[in-house]
Amino acid sequence: MSLTSYNSLQDAIVSILGEEVNIIKESFVGGGDINQASCLYLSNGERLFLKSNSVANRSFFDAEEEGILAIASTGAVDTPKLLCKGTDKERNISFLLMDMIESAGPVKDHWEIFGRELAHMHLSDTKGFVSDGIYGFDNDNYIGASRQINRAKDSWITFFRECRLEPQFKMAEEYFDNGFIRNALCLMDKLDKILVEPNKPSLLHGDLWSGNIMINAIGKAMLIDPAVYVGHAEADIAMTELFGSLPGAFYKAYEDVNPLQPGYKERRDLYNLYHLLNHLNLFGSSYLFSVMRTVKKYL
Repeated sequence: MSLTSYNSLQDAIVSILGEEVNIIKESFVGGGDINQASCLYLSNGERLFLKSNSVANRSFFDAEEEGILAIASTGAVDTPKLLCKGTDKERNISFLLMDMIESAGPVKDHWEIFGRELAHMHLSDTKGFVSDGIYGFDNDNYIGASRQINRAKDSWITFFRECRLEPQFKMAEEYFDNGFIRNALCLMDKLDKILVEPNKPSLLHGDLWSGNIMINAIGKAMLIDPAVYVGHAEADIAMTELFGSLPGAFYKAYEDVNPLQPGYKERRDLYNLYHLLNHLNLFGSSYLFSVMRTVKKYL
């Protein structure tokens, strides 16, 4: 079920909590690169979490809604409770409103619990997420601020080539000389010899680094800021190792439920090439060496 959309933030709060409730304070929360985040303190003593962007970028929150609801539908991993979305022309914002995430100390073995939960999410049925194929998603969404192409494909390797690497390489052409472009084209031709089709398609979070894993009020892991699509579970696991690995207990618990296919370690950096290219496109040339080194590794 889609969220109700409102034409002002105050209308949204009144509809949810009543006419007597209003915003008495807004405190900005750090950590986001794409959207602005803030805590709303309300006259009834409650707090809500607000994500906002320009009116022109309302589609960011449509995509986030779809992603959160897709993950929640598996029943495997906790997600934030979304309340509503909308635009506020007086504030010149689009917004997504949700319950404030009250973080507690983690429960004992919370990394093991999360490993098993993510494995069950990856094993859940995916037929409702892709109408005309096996891999992809019914709508495009975003990886950071970059549009993420989710066109349906029947092959994971084809999907990864055409909907993940190719668009990012094209966006980054200004950084590459002719020699590197030839190497990139050679790598694209070799994907069938490097990657493998999964045993089953999986719903992926899509942007699974540690900053998108929070501890909720009952001490369990909660997934935020998804970039969902149906793909190979290895791609999610690979990203957990891009900026430093999660604790070993997570990986052991995950594989107890959903063992990785042989050769995953050899494929891991190729999956993360997608994210390195995206960082190059979003944040500039400091990521160029990592992109070039990864491409060279697989030639």
